Amino acid sequence: MSRPVGARDVARRCVSVPALLVLIPVAVALLLLTLVLAPLSLFAGRSGRAWQPQRLALYVLVYLVADLGGVLAAGAVRMRCMGAGRDREERLVALNYQVLARLLGFLVKCSGWIFSLRVEVDPPIPSSTDRPREGIVVFARHAGPGDSILLVHALLCRAGLRPRVVLKQFLRWDPCLDIVLSRLPHCFVPHRTEADTSTAIGLLAAALRPGEALVMFPEGGNFTERRRRRAIGWLNRTGQVRRAARARRQRHVLPPRMEGSLAALSGAGDAGAAVTFVAHTGLDRIDSPARLWQSIPLRTAVRATWWSVPHHAIPAGHQARESWLTDQWSRVDAWIAQEWNRPAPTPPAPL
Repeated sequence: MSRPVGARDVARRCVSVPALLVLIPVAVALLLLTLVLAPLSLFAGRSGRAWQPQRLALYVLVYLVADLGGVLAAGAVRMRCMGAGRDREERLVALNYQVLARLLGFLVKCSGWIFSLRVEVDPPIPSSTDRPREGIVVFARHAGPGDSILLVHALLCRAGLRPRVVLKQFLRWDPCLDIVLSRLPHCFVPHRTEADTSTAIGLLAAALRPGEALVMFPEGGNFTERRRRRAIGWLNRTGQVRRAARARRQRHVLPPRMEGSLAALSGAGDAGAAVTFVAHTGLDRIDSPARLWQSIPLRTAVRATWWSVPHHAIPAGHQARESWLTDQWSRVDAWIAQEWNRPAPTPPAPL
């Protein structure tokens, strides 16, 4: 959750912010180099799949510049909200959510222009005027580059929900995320122990208010087949044979990590929050640098679906909730399998 800036935060930012300033001119030089070498790609007869280096270099530059813009905007917001008091704190939170929304909107638009990114959601995302009366917990599949950006953007900019995000500690080295999220309800994981992590997630969920969404990725990382095999092996080694057998039947997802997920459900119970599950496909096959290269520009849209379970329909008790969450994750897996088996659309006939 939001907390005062400590000595470690200052030390980390004394490294990450100067590093950002150094990386921007490096990215400019890289983009110029790819542009100079572009005729070689065309000469090699790769016009149909050309411009991968230029697109990637341009997006790296766009991201770094957006990150720097976020740092500067966060500094301006801090200057506007100097002093103490509840009103100033609430204004600081509101303005930082605005900064986050604008940055995510900018990155998503640039992704559409640079990579031909398209997102299709069925059923449509409710508008901000149809906010639920209570907070919600969002359990989302984690697969492919940028899926977390798309999810938080959809919640904040399209659904009008303020996200409380659970994310990995190493992302604190992104100076914009580090500064902006430190002023918003959040949880960087892992903590020193698994119990500390679960406690932090539970407290974050228990404090949910109407118009807010706790965003979690129960798998703990992006899906890859290698991670899936490792997760199944770990379940077997720790004596969780039934969960391992269930995970083996789920071909497109990692088994959810129960400790943090159940802590979120427990905390959300205190807040009366519903649970929304999000499944998506379209980025999941981009699981290596080689496949990233081959996929640019994106040929197909990112497709997503979601469903909600009201608070009163969530079972009580550790074992019952663990079984229920596994069932929901099987539904995520089944939807992905259906999408993967969907026939490719037939291109229109030439005129």
